[in-house]
Amino acid sequence: MILLVLLMIAFIYANCYKTKRSLHMLQQNLYDENHRYIKWIFRNKELFIGLELFLIGISILELFHVLNLEFVSLLLQWLIFFFLILIGLRMKKKMALDQNKKKLVYTARIKRLIVTIMILFIIPIIFFYQNRWILILIYSGMTYFNCFIVWIAMIINTPIEKCVYLHYKNKAQKKLKEMNGLKIIGITGSYGKTSSKNILSAILSCKYNTLPTPKNLNTYNGLIMTVNNYMDKFTNIFIAEMGAYVKGEIKGLCKLVHPQYGILTTIGTAHLESFGSEQNIIEGKFELIESLPKNGFAILNGDDPKQVNYSLKNKVKTIWIGIDNKEADVVAKNIKCSSKGTSFDVVLKNDSKKYHFETKLLGKHNVYNILDGIACGREFDIDMEDLIQAVKTVQPVEHRLELKKLGKFYMIDDAYNSNPVGAKSALDVLKMMPGVKIVVTPGMIELGEKEEEYNKIFGEQIKEVADYVVLIGEKKTKPIKEGLLEKGFDKEKIIVFNDVREAYPFIEQISLKEETYALFENDLPDTYNEK
Repeated sequence: MILLVLLMIAFIYANCYKTKRSLHMLQQNLYDENHRYIKWIFRNKELFIGLELFLIGISILELFHVLNLEFVSLLLQWLIFFFLILIGLRMKKKMALDQNKKKLVYTARIKRLIVTIMILFIIPIIFFYQNRWILILIYSGMTYFNCFIVWIAMIINTPIEKCVYLHYKNKAQKKLKEMNGLKIIGITGSYGKTSSKNILSAILSCKYNTLPTPKNLNTYNGLIMTVNNYMDKFTNIFIAEMGAYVKGEIKGLCKLVHPQYGILTTIGTAHLESFGSEQNIIEGKFELIESLPKNGFAILNGDDPKQVNYSLKNKVKTIWIGIDNKEADVVAKNIKCSSKGTSFDVVLKNDSKKYHFETKLLGKHNVYNILDGIACGREFDIDMEDLIQAVKTVQPVEHRLELKKLGKFYMIDDAYNSNPVGAKSALDVLKMMPGVKIVVTPGMIELGEKEEEYNKIFGEQIKEVADYVVLIGEKKTKPIKEGLLEKGFDKEKIIVFNDVREAYPFIEQISLKEETYALFENDLPDTYNEK
C-alpha cells in the first residue's frame, strides 16, 4: 500500500509538469482555434518518444503476468516510481530552459480546465483502486497521452465556456448600446493592424478620449474583454483591432461591436494556411468595410493592388491614402528616414498646400499608418496643425521597428509576427543605417504552402542588405539559408543558433570594431522552439 501511494504521488508529480506544458501550448494555440493545438501536437512527434513508453510496457508485462514473480513485480513498481520522478525532473528542467516569450496565464478558463483535468485523473482511482496494475497502466497511458488529456478536458468544458462567453458577450453588447455618441473604428488587414491602431489612437487623442484594444486583443474574447473591463462613460472613440484566421471571423467581430468606420492596412498572405487561399484573405478582410452602415466611412490603401482591384458590395464614403499612388486622397511625398526617425510631406486632394510631418517612427509602412490617422483625424474635424503636433508625439510600438541601444550596438526590434511585406520594409530600414548590418531571424511562419518560398525570397532580400546573418533554428531557417547561398552570400557570415539569446554575445563581439545595427526580425512563439 505504501508503494502504491508513492507511485500515485510520483504520477501526480510527473503529470503536474506535463500538464502545465500542455496547458501553456493550448493557451498559445488559442484553445485549439482552427485545430491549432492538435496541429502543434502532430508537429511535435517527440512528445511521444520518452520514458512514458517504458511505463506502459512494464505495466502490460505485469498485468498479463508475463513475469509472475513477486520480487520482480516489486522491482518493476520501484522502477516505475523512479522513471516518473525522472520524467518530472526532465520536464521541469526543460521548462526552466525554455525561452518562453509568453508565460502561461492562469486565467479563469485555465483554472476551470485544471479542475476538469484533476477530475479525469481521479476517475480511474474510483473504478480501479483494487487492481493495482490496471490503475498503473491507465495512469501510464494518461501520462504518455497527457497533451490529449488536456485537449479532452477542453472539449468537456466547451458547454461551460460557451455559457461564460454568452454572459460576457451580452454584457458587452448592452454596454455598447448604452454608450450614446460612441464612435467605433474597426481596423484589420494582414499586416500592421496593431501599429496602425496604436498610432491612430495617439493621433486622435489630441482631441478625443480614445480606447484602443490593449496589446493584441483582437479576437471575440479580446473585444468583449476590452469593452467590459476598459470602456467607461468618458470614452469617445473605441478603436477595435480585428484579427482573423478564417473567412467570416471579421464579419462576426463586426456583428459584435458594429463599427461605423473601417480601416484596411495591407492585405497579404499572413495566415494563408488557415484561410486556404489569397482570395479568401481578401474577401475576409473586406468583411469589415462591407459590414459598415450606409453612412459609414472607410480608409483604404491606394498602393495595395488587392484593395484597388476589389469591387465593394456596399457603398460607403471612401478615402484612399497612398505614397506611390499620386491620385489618392491623402498622399505622402519626400519621405526621408534616418536613425532619428522619418519626415515627409502630406498633400490632400483639392488642396495645393503641403503639410510637413515628422515622426520618431521608422519605415515606409509606418508612413501608411500615419496617413490612416491623418485621414481619420480630418474626418473627425481635427486641424492639420494639431495633427502635425500629434504625429510628433507618437511613440514607437514595442517590437515593431523599435530602435534601442543595447550595450555596444543598436537593435532594430521588429520581433512581432513577421510577414513578407513587413520583413521587406524592415530590411529597407536597416539598409539606410550606417556601419555593420546584421539580421537575426527565425524566419516567417503560417504562410501555408508558400512558407518555404517566401522564406527563400527573404534570404535573397537579406543578401542585398546584411553583412552578417544570424539564423535561429536550423530546420525552420533552411529556406532562408538556401536563398542567401544561391545569391552568393558568404557562408562564413551565416551563423546558426537554436536560441536567440546566443545571438547577443556574437553581435557584441562584432560591434567592438565599428558601429553596428542588428535587425531582430520575428520572434516565433514557444510552440516553434527547436530543442
